[in-house]
Amino acid sequence: MNILRFIFVKEFVIFAKKKMEREGQYLNDYSTDTVVEENKYLLLINDDINTFDYVIETLVEVCDHTYEQAETCAWITHYKGKCIVKSGTFDYLEPFYVSLLNHHLYAKIQ
Repeated sequence: MNILRFIFVKEFVIFAKKKMEREGQYLNDYSTDTVVEENKYLLLINDDINTFDYVIETLVEVCDHTYEQAETCAWITHYKGKCIVKSGTFDYLEPFYVSLLNHHLYAKIQ
């Protein structure tokens, strides 16, 4: 589904760019990057290995959460199986993702 959405958006941008060039207007590269760039989410996935205290401490350290935010994320992850801990572009989320994995927490970027 995400691939199809990306292809559709990319085709739309190409179509809009050609139309604007025919009309004498030019679309700069910055605006096309903004249209194509999609927001992603860093999800913390529940496991039966790590304690609540360890998960909370790790979220505070890695994701710059307050203690209350980290505790809330830990409880949501426990009851729902996953929780969004950060959002942004893939390039922004990747260091947080790698750090969570290095701390032996399950995570994924979606």
